[in-house]
Amino acid sequence: INDRVRDILRVKFLVGLFDTPYQTDLKGADEEVEKKENEEVALQASRESIVLLKNEKNVLPLDPSKIRKIAVCGPNADGHSYALTHYGPLAVEVTSVLKGIQEKMKDKADVLYTKGCDLVDANWPESELIDYPLTDEEQKEIDKAVSQAKQADVAIVVLGGGQRTCGENKSRSSLDLPGRQLDLLKAVVATGKPVVLVLINGRPLSINWADKFVPAILEAWYPGSKGGIAVADILFGDYNPGGKLTVTFPKTVGQIPFNFPSKPASQVDGGRVSGLKGNMSRVNGALYPFGYGLSYTSFKYSDLVISPSVITPKQDVAVRLNVTNTGDREGDEVVQMYIRDIIGSVTTYEKNLRGFERVNLQPGETKEVMFTITPEDLSLYNEEEKWVVEPGDFRIMIGSSSADIRLSDTLTVVSYQDSRVPDINKKNGTKWTGGKGDYLTLPVKDADTIDRVSIRWTNLQKEPTHFDIQASSGGGQFLTIFSGKITDEGRMQSYKFNKTTVSDIRILITSGKASIAEVKVDKE
Repeated sequence: INDRVRDILRVKFLVGLFDTPYQTDLKGADEEVEKKENEEVALQASRESIVLLKNEKNVLPLDPSKIRKIAVCGPNADGHSYALTHYGPLAVEVTSVLKGIQEKMKDKADVLYTKGCDLVDANWPESELIDYPLTDEEQKEIDKAVSQAKQADVAIVVLGGGQRTCGENKSRSSLDLPGRQLDLLKAVVATGKPVVLVLINGRPLSINWADKFVPAILEAWYPGSKGGIAVADILFGDYNPGGKLTVTFPKTVGQIPFNFPSKPASQVDGGRVSGLKGNMSRVNGALYPFGYGLSYTSFKYSDLVISPSVITPKQDVAVRLNVTNTGDREGDEVVQMYIRDIIGSVTTYEKNLRGFERVNLQPGETKEVMFTITPEDLSLYNEEEKWVVEPGDFRIMIGSSSADIRLSDTLTVVSYQDSRVPDINKKNGTKWTGGKGDYLTLPVKDADTIDRVSIRWTNLQKEPTHFDIQASSGGGQFLTIFSGKITDEGRMQSYKFNKTTVSDIRILITSGKASIAEVKVDKE
């Protein structure tokens, strides 16, 4: 919380709000609002925030060359209010989804429009509890939407929420589509024409029927004043969606609270078999999990490396992997890293998001993604009310969402007393071998003051091998205290430096290749 507040205050200080709290340069404000450069940033932000929830049989993107008529309906199709409230600007020009589609398909296809239904009905919110019959006027408007859908090559239905259904003081008794929206959607789908559902809303919705029967679904949230352009760009393939969900979509309000991350077995039920002879008493699981989002292309994850894979509690860890665009379109992938403390003194979450990176890739392109795991990422709040890193195994998981883990491996934290790394000093022939860039990290018990390290090198190659000795006094930062060249092997060689208080020693191979058979940390 402190970090979030600090970020807000920092921006306010930078723009001078505490020195000049009220805007007096009205002309300058008018020039800044809707400036071309700012509008381009706003449009790109809208594009990047949209999430593709479903795309059965690659209905999207739509091919403009094959479409002659489009039917657009829904209470949010030609709405503007979502872009003019919620602490946003008021005096800006808003492009609705309908307008965005019309501009995109100008001189290419006819765009038919009718509202289809209002955002809520006359009996809402009681109609979430009692199924009131449709009025003649409601049925007439739905029939008009159906008629237009039958004439069209594709129907785009824009539903969701707005100021009436979502806000700071607007809790709901249901997470289903409000009013007559589901009736409208079902009627349009019943025409048999391809249907795309676009959601504009401020909270997750339980769109179970749509997820089962509508072939393509876009979650646009409140997409801003340029939202209609962004939605049209994605519908017709001018932009490849790459957004991911920052919340979990439950299947029903009855699952609330349904949070991510969750504790082990917190969402487990006793029954698993549905039906007349089953033992299942409720539907479980997320409709769409945290971090979820599809793309018009595909991505392959490979070559996961955790270095080092055995650490002491104060070390940082580098996690590297490759991501390849295996499809035929440029696209963004949001690579996510989750961590689980497998066994702890207190119960911890099953998956903790500890890093994410949005990567843009051309078709066939591969990029390396790197994350740094710090001690804070591995810590838990123990029974003594202290944040600590406990020795043990941690599961490092890399995925496209919290439920779609593509790569995983184990990171082991060892205490200073039972470190597994110094096993090379035992007379059992164990050696550590490394090449350029590889390093061996050893803990120094009780953070002692030392002035030399002795190493017995073996397996030297023909090319010269150089190395650094680095020291850390805690916090994971290592500084070089000695650099040298290996000149002999098979016997202990001592390397002296200024007295230094250290918690960990790292031996880094900077060129060549060699093995270490024994290491001793000494002091005068």
